[in-house]
Amino acid sequence: MIGLIFGDTELPVLILKKIKKKKIKYIIIDLSKNNKFNKDKNSYSISIGQFGKIINKLKEHKCKKVLFAGRINKPKFSSLKLDFKGLYYIKNIIKASKLGDAAVIKEVIRILVKEKIKVISSIIFNPELSLKKGNLTKAKPNMSDLKDIKKGIISLSKLNQNNHIQGLVVRNNRVIIKEGSKGTKKMLKSIKKIKNQSGILIKFPKKNQDFRVDLPTIGFETFKDCKNSGLKGIVLKAKKNIIINKKKCLRFANNNQIFLKII
Repeated sequence: MIGLIFGDTELPVLILKKIKKKKIKYIIIDLSKNNKFNKDKNSYSISIGQFGKIINKLKEHKCKKVLFAGRINKPKFSSLKLDFKGLYYIKNIIKASKLGDAAVIKEVIRILVKEKIKVISSIIFNPELSLKKGNLTKAKPNMSDLKDIKKGIISLSKLNQNNHIQGLVVRNNRVIIKEGSKGTKKMLKSIKKIKNQSGILIKFPKKNQDFRVDLPTIGFETFKDCKNSGLKGIVLKAKKNIIINKKKCLRFANNNQIFLKII
């Protein structure tokens, strides 16, 4: 029996589909905004502040392993309904939240480990969602693009280890914008489009990222947003990013002269 701690985005749906296909026994702890898994008989909607209830439910079903997937919005701590264990752990969670989202995730994992529950990779059942090194599209980066890519990678490497930033855009050898707390889509929509297709989205894992959870994810909407923002390429990290609807994304990229480079 495996525990699936699910939030929003399409990733949990893909994981659940594969788990059902493999006939693996599971329960879902549904932390999505609108309880999107409430029709599944194995799903339980529990507040993120009710650590005791979450842990008891996992242990009740003999779940020694859990998998995190999807976006879980950071709650307003003042409005959380806390149970006894929630009260016990909340101070550490709030303290971690001041360091960023990555620190919160690490603290939650630490709590689960303390409760003798192992956290496994979010794509252990869906390895096809990660990518190998190479240029996956007809379009390829030119020498100027490669300089921009190097510039962006150096900029990401200088970020604080608890920073939430996973992406940025480089244009004409200058980082023009970094991803804020509202994510990649918001960042791309704020970019001013110029006449000629220019600029590269680089989306990498955070520094000291726990690769079992919260891997940077792109999908068809990301490619559309890049086109609408006038960008000419996307750069990801091999085996450290997730792509949803790969075939559809590559078809769109090839039709719109956008390159996808995995390094």
